[in-house]
Formats: sequence, structure tokens, C-alpha cells
Amino acid sequence: MAGLYLEEFVVGQVIRHPITRTVTESDNVMFSVMTMNPQPLHIDFDFAAKSEWGKPLVNSLFTLGLMIGISVHDTTLGTTLANLGMTETTFPHPVFHGDTIRVETEVKSVRGSKSKPDRGIVEFEHRAYNQAGMLVAQCTRQAMLAKKNAG
Repeated sequence: MAGLYLEEFVVGQVIRHPITRTVTESDNVMFSVMTMNPQPLHIDFDFAAKSEWGKPLVNSLFTLGLMIGISVHDTTLGTTLANLGMTETTFPHPVFHGDTIRVETEVKSVRGSKSKPDRGIVEFEHRAYNQAGMLVAQCTRQAMLAKKNAG
């Protein structure tokens, strides 16, 4: 697997993920409908056209999922034991259809588990930017990861 083990993370390490993704109208509408979110700012083009934005906003939970998803290949693919939580999640600028998202991840802390020696917890700060370099999403995430030689 491509994911890193607990011991391979270093506090202060910044990973600039090579995968980028352009968000489409279909992504936004499908995600909003699948999650039963009827917010007209996401799915009603006429309503959104009359808003301060003048067009639909991409569902922020899609943006959050995309940001973390882009990070997985370079960080936790196959080494995650549990996603423990997300804190300090913000969306400082909206995402629109056609925006291309890039992500970077900074390792904020790394520690072994006190009760299970085969694992530990890494705290990540994920940051997503649009094609103009504007920060569109940020969150701190805690993940439980396997140790390399545990087993």
C-alpha cells in the first residue's frame, strides 16, 4: 500500500499532493441529492443566481470529503486503522462548479498509543486551494495509524 506508517510521519512535514480535481456540476448536484441536502444554494440554479454569489455553491461537505480523499494516496492508504475525528474545519472561500482543487497536508503531531503498542495517532492539517490559490477548506484531522513493524 502507498500509505505511510506512524513512524514515517514527522511533525512539520508538508505533503503537497500531486492529484488535483476539477469539481463539476454533476459532482455537486449528485452529492447534495445523495446526502438528502435540499439547500437551494447547491441545487437550484435560479435561486443561486439571485444570491450574493450569482451561481451555485459546491456543497461544503463534498469539498471536505474531496480534500481528505485527495490526501489519502500519499498519507494513509492501507495504514489507517480508524479516523478519529476532525476539528477546526473551515471553508474560508466558496467552491464553484469548474474550480480545480489542490491539497496539501501538514503533520501537526505524532504519538504512539498508550494502550496499544502496534499503533499511534497522527494529527494532520489538510488545506485545499482553488486554481487561483485561494484557501477554500481547512481542517485538522486525527487518524489512528498502524506502526510499520507491528505484527
